[in-house]
Amino acid sequence: MSLRNVPYKYLVATGFIFGLFMDLMDLTVVNVALPTFGEKFHASDATLQWVVTGYLLSLAIWIPASGWIGDRFGTKRTFLFALLMFTVASAACGLSWNVGSLITFRLIQGIGGGMMTPVGTAMLFRAFPPAERARASLILTVPTVIAPGIGPIIGGWLIDYVSWRWIFYINVPLGIIGFIFCLMYLQEHKEKAPGRFDVPGFILSAAGLALVLFALSRGPEDGWGSAGVLGTGVVGVFCFIALVFVELRQSEPMLDLRLFSDRMFRTANIVYFTASGSLLGVLFLVPLFLQQLRGFSAIETGLVLLPSAIGTIVFAQLSGRLYPIVGPRRLLAVALTMFAVSSGMLLFVGLNTNIWWVAGIMFVRGIGIAFTFIPLQAATFATISSESTGRASSIFNTNRQVGASFGVAILATVLAERISSHLQSVPAGASASVQQAAANHAQLLAFHDAFFAAVVLGVVGVAFAFLIHDEDALSTMRSGATAGAAEAAPAVH
Repeated sequence: MSLRNVPYKYLVATGFIFGLFMDLMDLTVVNVALPTFGEKFHASDATLQWVVTGYLLSLAIWIPASGWIGDRFGTKRTFLFALLMFTVASAACGLSWNVGSLITFRLIQGIGGGMMTPVGTAMLFRAFPPAERARASLILTVPTVIAPGIGPIIGGWLIDYVSWRWIFYINVPLGIIGFIFCLMYLQEHKEKAPGRFDVPGFILSAAGLALVLFALSRGPEDGWGSAGVLGTGVVGVFCFIALVFVELRQSEPMLDLRLFSDRMFRTANIVYFTASGSLLGVLFLVPLFLQQLRGFSAIETGLVLLPSAIGTIVFAQLSGRLYPIVGPRRLLAVALTMFAVSSGMLLFVGLNTNIWWVAGIMFVRGIGIAFTFIPLQAATFATISSESTGRASSIFNTNRQVGASFGVAILATVLAERISSHLQSVPAGASASVQQAAANHAQLLAFHDAFFAAVVLGVVGVAFAFLIHDEDALSTMRSGATAGAAEAAPAVH
């Protein structure tokens, strides 16, 4: 059967998967490679941090603008531009000759990454009718889970046995195939009246997000009271306050904050914020625990994390089928409870705990992911019009980025502070072996404290999940004959 006979919504989903897979895998692969970059480029840890931080700051600038850009120039054209930028910048990263050039190319890569996910999400939810949003979210689960799951494994293998450059080159063939596919099969969509570009909104959102994300990323290492962290954080918050003041008075704002007056959109975004913080915060802690305290390699760590992806894939179909019957409120309450419980289970992991126990916990978290992101992505846009989908997607993805950074920053801060506190109890006059054992135990206690902070995040998410009203998501909860009729109906392009 020719691809032109395939329903258009599935072509959109396929095209989006190419970009999403590269973007998500890149995040985890690069983290594994940081020690290698330091060795090859003779760079300090503070400089290396910009390889990750620079990319995040670039994302923060371009995610909010992507909604207007897609509405004004067309979602297909914008998505193709984002794919091209990401692919070309990936190739340039692989050709880097020093750490400065690598950071520069990562900034350019962030332009593509910042536009790809919001514009792709907008295309997807315009193509899928409301009754099939859960099915669309189910399709996205595959790259969302597999990419971060296999990233450390692929990255570790390429670094150890091929070359660090190939962690970037691997994006090039995927990007080329995705670009050709989207060029051939995607349809263009432009809004009739996208309005003028909101320059004040762009400047304030870019500055606010960049400064706050910078403070969140540097706070755990530099200290929250340091001049750089405190200064950028405070200025970033003031930019956000000014942004709210300006955008609520704009007739055509870049970030349409009036969308938060919609009860479903507002509550779902709060749940998404806490879920992203809990998920990414623990995914940040567990590799550190396995490599620093248990002595695991990057590949071994990736294999321990892999059950999370397996759990999500195994239960994704069930989540999609239960959504129309159970509704988002109870599914999300159960899912965030699983996040909290699995984080609590990590409190019982010690220095000699069987590693299958950790793998089992990650499997449970994978189930929680399946019951979190499928209902969230389906329900969040339930009451959003097609005309507002682009800007709603920008807010949704900005919220995800800030939530993830917030979760990592909070858990990293707890870890750093508690390590310092627990290390004070290490006996100074003891033998080297006794001191080492005591230091390891102190670090273990600090990790347990950080995992407890993840439990708190999960509990907060459960509380907000109970504030969701299933009746607000009725348009996405059709099943049986109604969903079948929607299947035959033409998609909104």
